[in-house]
Amino acid sequence: MSKQLYALGELPPLGEVPEQMHAWLIRPERFGKPTEAFQKEVVNTPAIADDEVLVLVMAAGINYNNVWAGLGIPVNVIAARNKAGEPEDFHIGGSDASGIVYKVGKDVRNVKVGDEVVMHCGQWSRNCEWVKNGGDPMYSPSFRIWGYETNYGSFAQFTKVQDHQCMPKPKHMNWEEAAAYTLVAATAWRMLHGWGANSIKKGDVALIWGGAGGLGSMAIQIAKAVGATSVAIVSGEDKFDYCMKLGAKGCINRNDFDHWGMLPHWKDNAGYAKWLKGVRAFGSKIWDVLGERRAPNLVFEHPGETTIPTSIFVCETGGMVVVCAGTTGYNATVDLRYLWMRQKRLQGSHFANAKQSNDMNQLALQGLLDPCMSRAFSYDDLPLAHQLMHDNKHPHGNMSVLVSATEFGLGVSGKAPVTIVHPTLPKGDVHTTPAPYPMSVPLPSIAEGEAITIADDGSKVRDLMHRGIISCTPDDTVGVVARLMVEKEIHAVVVMDAEGNAVGVVSQTDMVLARQGRTPEQARSMLAREVMTPGCATCDADMLLSDAVSLLTARRMHRLVVTEKDRPVGVISMTDVVRKIIGE
Repeated sequence: MSKQLYALGELPPLGEVPEQMHAWLIRPERFGKPTEAFQKEVVNTPAIADDEVLVLVMAAGINYNNVWAGLGIPVNVIAARNKAGEPEDFHIGGSDASGIVYKVGKDVRNVKVGDEVVMHCGQWSRNCEWVKNGGDPMYSPSFRIWGYETNYGSFAQFTKVQDHQCMPKPKHMNWEEAAAYTLVAATAWRMLHGWGANSIKKGDVALIWGGAGGLGSMAIQIAKAVGATSVAIVSGEDKFDYCMKLGAKGCINRNDFDHWGMLPHWKDNAGYAKWLKGVRAFGSKIWDVLGERRAPNLVFEHPGETTIPTSIFVCETGGMVVVCAGTTGYNATVDLRYLWMRQKRLQGSHFANAKQSNDMNQLALQGLLDPCMSRAFSYDDLPLAHQLMHDNKHPHGNMSVLVSATEFGLGVSGKAPVTIVHPTLPKGDVHTTPAPYPMSVPLPSIAEGEAITIADDGSKVRDLMHRGIISCTPDDTVGVVARLMVEKEIHAVVVMDAEGNAVGVVSQTDMVLARQGRTPEQARSMLAREVMTPGCATCDADMLLSDAVSLLTARRMHRLVVTEKDRPVGVISMTDVVRKIIGE
């Protein structure tokens, strides 16, 4: 071997693997913002297993998952791997790449030294019984995202991958373009093509959220390739032309509507009617774009919390809403009536298996999939690229960074079989809404992360509770209950039956909802049993206060009835907890 370490950009002789390599590393002691978390270091070049391939990285894609890796939250990926038995005390990220094969394991048959490749980011054990029996590797307990949940990703001179991850590089793309599209495009492919009878087909209508983003831009092109019609949802009219050049029939500006968010309570006639008016106007806008009264057969989802109610409503009877993330939050609400009576499908989706990734890559090889690269960075600017993502100042589309490639634009070795329009984003385009969660790579399961320790001083519910129950009977009128609330300056009354059991709660919200559509006299004469919320959220007096708080937040409530030996004896409220926190 002529050298132990080659300078970045200096390519070793083909097939020669130096002992060491340059890389961007994250270490636990510098978890934090990307410009501090990522540091250049020299480490040993990793050894490969019999089914693995060592690739000289020419360029790497930038994804949100390694912003999270650098922060060390919500999962410390280094600690998770150490717990599983891997010794390295560092993380080399990167889940997209283009490069040249430099070494192959003895069982590798699909690539050889010298091949130019791109890589998908799915890894799994070939010894997993599920996989060996022909199961979809995406459901394997061994599945991991390369370069996030695994080490030795693409932010280094060399990366190690499993053989099935390697796919032919499109000859008409330069290194940085080829490194930008695989993760998002494979994710979009599975979402659109992976679900049997609901998979997209010619003649379908697809509603694409975030049409100008990394996922959405891929989804529009995949839908176009199969002969489907797509309608793109974007954050401004300045992105209409971009999406339509990709193949969208038309676009909708989501800022023209204000009904987003969780559903109003189904008892809230006025609030639900307002939401219904907004969502119907949105559905009407889809008809305007299509030029006919058609509903989407497939809704391509990833915002999650703010948009799921709308997506399910506008989806066609028997259609599918497929979701791969929750960039606006995870606690989405669903009106189940539209799900069961219209027999719609709400389907989760995560990345793609090797077949789906290769099917997607065929579109790229044929020139039918533009990588939609919005910006490429030099190797030294890798932390900056992640910092822009962290600060939500990155442009729409996909980004990449040079690694061993010395200049932008290198790596093209042929012409595209088909010439397609290469759209450009508006000048100065940046994201205008927060993106607090990884968009195309959902977080690992809780079991794979470190246990969360909740600070607790040992306080119990009985230490803060208010003893005594202010109650009414099921046959008391709303007028009686309302006077009781006013006199006692409380927000809710427990409904107790003749045996002293708590059978429900009448809150001020219940009363307000009961008043809708009725005169004051009619509302006052209603019985507590008619307006109460059945059941009673309770906790035991000996429950840890921290557990009671978790129960309150999970249920989005402000108070719990406290029981002793299953009998109600008092109340604990969030107000009590706040007083304890601030020391009053």
